[in-house]
Parts: sequence; structure tokens; C-alpha cells
Amino acid sequence: MSEELLYDVRDGIGHVVLNRPQSRNALTFAMYERLAAIAADPGEARALVLTGAGEKAFAAGTDISQFRAFAGAEDAIAYEAKLDRVIGTLERCRVPTIAAIAGACTGGGAGIAAACDLRIAAANARFGFPIARTLGNCLSMANIARLSALIGPARVTEMIFTARLLDAEEARAAGLVSEVLPDPAALAQRAEELARLVAGNAPLTLRATKEALRRLRDSLPPDEDLIRLCYTSADFREGMDAFLTKRAPVWKGA
Repeated sequence: MSEELLYDVRDGIGHVVLNRPQSRNALTFAMYERLAAIAADPGEARALVLTGAGEKAFAAGTDISQFRAFAGAEDAIAYEAKLDRVIGTLERCRVPTIAAIAGACTGGGAGIAAACDLRIAAANARFGFPIARTLGNCLSMANIARLSALIGPARVTEMIFTARLLDAEEARAAGLVSEVLPDPAALAQRAEELARLVAGNAPLTLRATKEALRRLRDSLPPDEDLIRLCYTSADFREGMDAFLTKRAPVWKGA
């Protein structure tokens, strides 16, 4: 697992690399836990830059094969709770976090990017949650709230209902990313520059601002009923099988 998520600190900047390019950097449960551990204690880093290995994907969500072990609603609820804990830990990281996005940034990968303080993208970036086309599952209330705060509920609805991915310029127009760079090389250079810029500013000011924005946003009702609705459905099993066998799912709404 250690090779699937790389972390090193160079001159005060921590570099987190999701390192499964053969799987479009889809995250295993162990990778999520490693990310949470780094976010909870980034060591000597004064800022973190998160990237995906290769140029085709930042992260294509959770490795779908891990859902095969789900036996019922409690597994689904535990999974969404895990993601909320991991992504929430990243959001609360004491140092600034920057997502440098090249290629596909979808599902759990998009959730990770959304939890970072700053997001910049290469021109080939694609961002979204195509779950209504693929698995038929749902996002947690925490993820919905975070996305709504970034881009507004109407844009969240359109993105999920149509299951389409926003290209880099659309993502910038929507407020998901602040800059679009021409290629992954330029993205990496700009991410380093931006990390050094924010790392040189007053750390307590940055921490207070992060926490104030989080407190302003978070007042979340329970969502276990919604998770049960989707994850225990025949549609979810159909979506998972269709994804893994590379065919179109046949939805029944049950």
C-alpha cells in the first residue's frame, strides 16, 4: 500500500501522490487511511500539494472492486462514514492544501479535491460525480454540502443528474478551480509556486479562515436513510456489476 500513496516533504512543501496510474489512481481503503494520517499530521510541511500519478487522472474515485464485499446497509453506512472522516480530516488539515488536477477527477477523487483549500487544473482536467450513470449510489450530506458551498445547489443538481463531467474551463467558471494551466508540466510548476506562496503567509490566519468557513457551512442532518436507499438497492448491485464487466447498466429504480 505504501507505494500506492507516496508522501515526501521537500523544502517545507509536502507532496502527496496518488500512485495507481494503471487504475486511474482509484483509491483503495488503505490509501484513504494513509491520506487521513498525512492530513492529521503533515510533519514539517507548511503546505500540501496533492496530485495523481501520470497525466490521465487525479483520481477516479474509489476502487469499485472493493464494494464486492458489501453485505448490507451497515457496510454502506460505514463506507460513507469512512469517506466523511477521511475527507473531513483533509479539510481540517492545519496547513494549506492544494489539489493539482490533471485528467479525470471523479467520485471520491473529486470529493478529495473539493476538500482542499485551493484547486488548480491542467487543460485536460475533467471533474464530476457520474454516479447516476455508473453505480447508482449517492453522496453523503457532507459532500453535498461542501459542493453546494463551492458551486451552488443548482450546479450540483445539474452535474449529478446529467452525470456529465465538467471540463477545465467549465470548472473554472463554476468556481471549482481557480486556474487552468496548459499542460501537466505547467500545472506541477504552478502548484509548487502556489504552495510556496501560501506557506509563506501567517499560518494562524490561514487556519482561522479555514475553520471559520467550515463552521459557517456545516449544519448537517442525518443521511443514513439516503445511503440505505441507494446502497442496498438492486440498482447498486447492477451498477457495480455493469461497471466491472464493462457494460451499460439496466436501471429499475429498486
